[in-house]
Amino acid sequence: MPSFTVDLKDAVDPLVLAVDVGSTASRGGLYDGRGLPVDRMKHKVPHAFTTATDGTSVIDPLQVVDEVAAIIDALARPELAGRIAGVALDTFASSLVGVDAAGEPLTPCYTYADSRCAPQVNTLRAELDEAQVQQRTGTRLHSSYLPARLRWLHETHPGVVARVRRWMSLGELVVLRLTGTTAVGTSTAAWTGLLDRLTGTWDEGMLAVAGITPDTLSPVHHPDQPLTGLTTRWPALAGAAWFPVVTDGLAANIGTGATDARTVVASFATSGAVRVRVPAEVPELPSGLWAYRVDAEHALLGGALNDVGRAVSWLEATLKLDGVDLDGVLAADPDPTTPLALPFLTGERSTGWAADARAVVAGLSAASTPAAIARGLLEGVALSYGRVVTELTRVAPRPEQILASGRMSQSLPHLLQLLADVTGVPVTPVTIKRSTLHGTALLALESLAPQVERAAPTTAATVEPVAGRADYYAERAERFAALYSAVVG
Repeated sequence: MPSFTVDLKDAVDPLVLAVDVGSTASRGGLYDGRGLPVDRMKHKVPHAFTTATDGTSVIDPLQVVDEVAAIIDALARPELAGRIAGVALDTFASSLVGVDAAGEPLTPCYTYADSRCAPQVNTLRAELDEAQVQQRTGTRLHSSYLPARLRWLHETHPGVVARVRRWMSLGELVVLRLTGTTAVGTSTAAWTGLLDRLTGTWDEGMLAVAGITPDTLSPVHHPDQPLTGLTTRWPALAGAAWFPVVTDGLAANIGTGATDARTVVASFATSGAVRVRVPAEVPELPSGLWAYRVDAEHALLGGALNDVGRAVSWLEATLKLDGVDLDGVLAADPDPTTPLALPFLTGERSTGWAADARAVVAGLSAASTPAAIARGLLEGVALSYGRVVTELTRVAPRPEQILASGRMSQSLPHLLQLLADVTGVPVTPVTIKRSTLHGTALLALESLAPQVERAAPTTAATVEPVAGRADYYAERAERFAALYSAVVG
C-alpha cells in the first residue's frame, strides 16, 4: 500500500497544524500544502466522556483545552516559525459549554450523547411544529441539539444559567482560551439546531425557544474566514491564521475525498454517520435526515448513528468475546437464526430521532451464542446505515459508491461487506489514518494554498454487494422496521 505521508524536509509549504477533538481522544498533526501528514509530527491525548445511567455524557472542557495546548506544544516547534500558516480545529458535534464574562466555564461540556434533556424534547414536540422546525433549521428536535438542552438547563440549573454570558461549543472555548478571541464555524453552528439552514444566520425563533439571545453566541464564520493577527504563547505560530472550529462530520467528508453528490461517505467511529455534500438550497428535507449548512454554498445532507464503535465495545465488555474473531463472525454467510437487533444503546438519532430509545434484541433462543448476538447487533448497525441511505435517495442521486472511513472500518473490515449487502452499493474503504484530521487540514488549505495540488487519499479494494444476499437483508430490513414500530413507535 502506498505511503500517505511526507518527511518534514520534503514537505511543501505552507504547513497547517490541525487538531481533532474526538469522543475518545484529542489528536493533532502537521500537514503540508498537498494535504500530506508530516511523518512523526503527530500527538495524541486520550480521554473519555463521563457517563451515567441517567443519560449523563460530559467532559471537562478545561481538560480538553489542556490537551489541545499539549498537542500544540509538541508540534509547534520553534524551528517551524514562518512555515506554519494556519491552525485548524474540529470537534465532535454537538457540544455545549456555558461561560462567564471572563471566559471561565460554568458548566461541564455537554456532549451529543447526553440524553438527560429527553423530557424537554417531548415538551418541544408538543409545543412546536417539528416538521416546520426541521425545514427551517435542517434539524429535528432531539437531545443531541441545543434547544432541548438549553431548556433542560433553564429548568434544572437556573442559577448557573443566570450567570452564563456566552454559550459556546467546546472548540470555540478552546480557541478562546488559547488566543483570547473566537468564532464559530458555519457547520458547528448548524449542528446546534439553532441556525437557519438557508440564510446561514442564527434563527431567532429557535433562540427564543431555547431561552437565549444572539449576543450570547459567537459570530458565524465560513471556513474561509479565519481569525488573523492573533498573539499566542507559541512563537512558531506567529502570523498563523486560526480557522473557525468545524465539526468532525464536515472534516470527515472532506478528508475521505468525497467531491460530489453521487459519492456518499459513511463514517465508522465511536458513533457513525452517512453524509453527502449537496447545494445548500435543498428544497425539502425527508423527515429522517438532517441538512447542516457548512459554507456559503453547500450543506451536508445525511443522518447519524449514536452507537457503532460504542456497540462493539459494549459487545466485547458484556458478552466476554475473548477468543472470538469478531470480524470472522461478520465474514460468515448470513444465517436466518441470527437474532434481530435495534442497536440503540444510547438512543437513536436518524432516522426516527427517538432520544430515549434503547437497544432491543429479538429472536433469542437457548441456542443463541455470544457470537450470534454480536452478529445480530452489528447487522442492526448496518441496517441503520441502510435506512439513512434509503432516505438520502429521496432528495439526492442514488449513490454510485460509498466511501468508508473511521477506525471501525479498518478494525472490522467486514462491517463494510454488511453495508454493501444492505444497501446494494459498492463500498470503498479509505485507508488513510485520521481522515477527520486530514479533512480539517484540507479545509484550511483551501484558503492558505489554493494553488497547490492535493494528494488523493489512498483506498483499498472496493467491496461489492453479494447479489445472493439481497433478499436476506431486504427481509431483515422489513423485520427491523416492524420491530422498531412496535417497540419505539
